Amino acid sequence: MLSDTARPVIEATLPIVGARIGEITPIFYQKMFAAHPELLNGTFSRANQANGEQRKALAGAIAAFATHLVQHPGTLPEAVLSRIAHKHASLGITEDQYPIVYRYLFEAIAEDLGDAVTPEVASAWSEVYWLMADALIKLEKGLYARQANDVMWASWRVVEKAPASPTTMTFVFEPADATPVTPGAPGQYVSVRIPVADGVLQARQYTLSADAESTERRTITTKLNDGGEVSPIMHERIEVGDVVELSNPYGDVTLDDGDGPLVLASAGIGCTPSASILRSLADAGSDREVLVLHADRSVDTWALSGQMLGDVERIDDAELHLWLEDPAGAPVEGAAAAKAGFMRLSDVALPEDATLHLCGPLPFMQKIRSEAIAMGVPAQRIRYEVFGPDLWLASSN
Repeated sequence: MLSDTARPVIEATLPIVGARIGEITPIFYQKMFAAHPELLNGTFSRANQANGEQRKALAGAIAAFATHLVQHPGTLPEAVLSRIAHKHASLGITEDQYPIVYRYLFEAIAEDLGDAVTPEVASAWSEVYWLMADALIKLEKGLYARQANDVMWASWRVVEKAPASPTTMTFVFEPADATPVTPGAPGQYVSVRIPVADGVLQARQYTLSADAESTERRTITTKLNDGGEVSPIMHERIEVGDVVELSNPYGDVTLDDGDGPLVLASAGIGCTPSASILRSLADAGSDREVLVLHADRSVDTWALSGQMLGDVERIDDAELHLWLEDPAGAPVEGAAAAKAGFMRLSDVALPEDATLHLCGPLPFMQKIRSEAIAMGVPAQRIRYEVFGPDLWLASSN
């Protein structure tokens, strides 16, 4: 918890620091990458730096953490920290990188706020930073300790590559060396690290869309981003027989061990965690009640439609509802009649005491979460997965 000395200082300065953190973080990244360009080689995404998403996510996390310390003394925001720790572990973040971040972040704070950063203010915000850093370091060490190996990256060979829709591709990998394999959990992701056009390594996270718990193969489904650095190479150049680097599996939004009802709500390529969870339930012969809700542009653009429909058929108490912006075409066998437009929870009857899993574009998840809460679903039973930096935090501060 914050010390008695730091807490009133943070309370007094949180409004101004919170208001300026969006301007502080660009200065921070500029300073850090100028001094440590190696961090852009395999650790930080250049795309997320260019579009500003990483800066927004960092700003949101710091503001959310400081706000929690003030509003809930003696506790830590465990959900926020867990999500960040899993993402850090998937990129191989290590303890010795935290002092680097601290140095340049506080140089940026001092540059932006000037004389407002008194020694007392600097000391209090340093306390916030190291409380957050120490909590993350502890969590990340625990994640690394649970791996079946002691490496950040292992070599995997592409053994299958097939379109999942006109803009998505499914890759199946098998180990290319003797590194022990860490089994994943349905809903988790792995990072794929490859050299891009100028030789710099770039990593991106992709959900395990099937075979999540396997120690013999990894299956991911990726969407082509025409302006991206990694997905065009994955789709256009990586072929069967090629070897790429994969991280161990991470992610804290996973299928629980309970037997209560599930609602899996997704949009677009956000269907991959739902597909992974469905595959695991179907393979286990589960009798859980599962309501699958998916929104897409059209039937043709729905990635993994065949896999998801097939697995819904294999689960006795599963039902699938579909919303399409363009509902033209034949009815989808195995799904309730496709509804035109965007997903609305009011269109379906939610099971009582269900756990709701969300994945898709941020506005979609915010809308569905609000609808779920309005319908009486407790916030603690709503879980979400974000592809890329978590901008949910940034948008809520």
